[in-house]
Amino acid sequence: MNERLRALVACATTLAALVCGAARAAADNDVQKGMKAAPQDVQEWRRLKFGLFIHWGPVSLQGTEIGWSRGGERRGTTIGIDHGGVPVDVYDNLYKQFNPVKFDAREWVDIAKAAGMKYLVFTTKHHDGFVNFDSKLTDYKITSPQSPYGRDLVKQLADACHDGGLIWGIYYSQPDWHHPDYRTERHAEYIKYLHGQMRELLTHYGDVRMIFFDGLGGTAEDWDAPALIPLCRKLQPRILINNRCGVPADFDTPEQRIGRMQTDRPWETCMTLGDQWAWKPNDRIKSLKQCLDTLVRVVGGDGNLLFNVGPMPDGRIEPRQVERLKEMGQWLAQYGQTIHDTRGGPFPPEPWGAATSRGNRIFLHVLDPEMDQVVLPPIDKKIVSHKVLTGGTVLLKQNDKRIVLAIPKANRDAIDTIVELTLDGPAADVKLGSLHGASVAQGKPATASNVFGNQIDEFGPQCAVDGDPQTRWATDAGTRAAWLEVDLGEPTTVAAVQIAEAYAGRVQQCELQGRNDKDGPWQTFWRGKKIAQQGAVTFEPATARYIRLNIPKASEGPTIWEFRVFGPSSE
Repeated sequence: MNERLRALVACATTLAALVCGAARAAADNDVQKGMKAAPQDVQEWRRLKFGLFIHWGPVSLQGTEIGWSRGGERRGTTIGIDHGGVPVDVYDNLYKQFNPVKFDAREWVDIAKAAGMKYLVFTTKHHDGFVNFDSKLTDYKITSPQSPYGRDLVKQLADACHDGGLIWGIYYSQPDWHHPDYRTERHAEYIKYLHGQMRELLTHYGDVRMIFFDGLGGTAEDWDAPALIPLCRKLQPRILINNRCGVPADFDTPEQRIGRMQTDRPWETCMTLGDQWAWKPNDRIKSLKQCLDTLVRVVGGDGNLLFNVGPMPDGRIEPRQVERLKEMGQWLAQYGQTIHDTRGGPFPPEPWGAATSRGNRIFLHVLDPEMDQVVLPPIDKKIVSHKVLTGGTVLLKQNDKRIVLAIPKANRDAIDTIVELTLDGPAADVKLGSLHGASVAQGKPATASNVFGNQIDEFGPQCAVDGDPQTRWATDAGTRAAWLEVDLGEPTTVAAVQIAEAYAGRVQQCELQGRNDKDGPWQTFWRGKKIAQQGAVTFEPATARYIRLNIPKASEGPTIWEFRVFGPSSE
């Protein structure tokens, strides 16, 4: 190495050290200013993995969505979902009839613990402005003289969590469609009200470890977050705060969806057990398989799952929901060591399932019971042993090209086939190799015949070639034929594709086509009755600039997580 090169390397090394040092100093400064939690508190929260979210209030008398159904509110709602419409004067007086005489806070805590949950977050105030605690700043509350119940719900539940060993957290909506000063020329007075209620909640209810703000996209200035966040940490020094107060705070909160794999910043998916946040008569609740798939995929992406129920008007959690939660707890009683206190990866979630890890062990959760073989990218550590925690055996082969698990049908679990791999070193240090080399389609221009709801940013064809298995190209409901096309930029020899279908079985016929001229005829080089969900479809090498996944027949709108295209194997 000549002297000039040595000097350049030394300069680069010094610069990298300075950048890292500056980043650490900035993070430390944010902690000192109260804008972020201490790292040890963040890590402790990440180990919990599974919590109970509860949306409840007088609206349960109507069976409509909390907050959003007040006056038929529609702002920010999910497309295609009707939240109901309750006239404002009716909605705002529901609390005078709300009398949950069968509410038992300790029973709720017992239900959460039976589900294998480690923490609980409760709605202290939603967008409708009704307060579930004894605030001294409003009469629109559960302890109002006009309330037939008249007891502090937050106090009872916080005490029950503390006594029962469940970590206590609160949800608080900054928007307030009932308060007369909200979003008026007197909004500054509303901010004082908001800060005052947070002071009450963080002073009179014991140890509070989480705040789930819900600012509906509001800015930091809307809530005076630079003052509010440090106030919260001053009152509760170990508290974690989500990213919905106009500042990043401590963790991200994808809603009603599984977040993408993210190991560098904490995140928590919040999702409903049914279709609605608040109680809904005859709500459609998720199957046990759906619930556990969600939990595994969230944890496999290195996140937490905050799973929501909406109690009934009398104070009980609906028996159907209780039963489902208990079923999840029974599963976790057997396999919780693969979920709690783990980290996601090192393999990212894929259609076959997800991986979690702890120490020198990796837990592969194979969620597709039809999967007879799982092909994983190579890793830089040796697998010294493996076993199937759910029973039976699998055949495992490891080399410098890939890891292959062959799962006999008799040994596949209908919910989750869990294979434990023991490595010769820490799983956290694993470096993944490439299974097929880089996809020649990744990041290339893509077009499609149809996009769901014309939502190009969220469901466009580019989502199938972005290398992110948590984004997808989707088509409209009722679509029976569709195509996805990628421009590779120049004629490229290809010999394999890997296709991940979001809803297995929708595609009933598919074919791969190629052409070099934009207006030339398509040449078909592979046909199939269904999409292969794992591994790669190989074929005789073909050269084309444009590659098309053509779907001439589907039972419902095709949806593709990833469409990866590879050159000939070097093996």
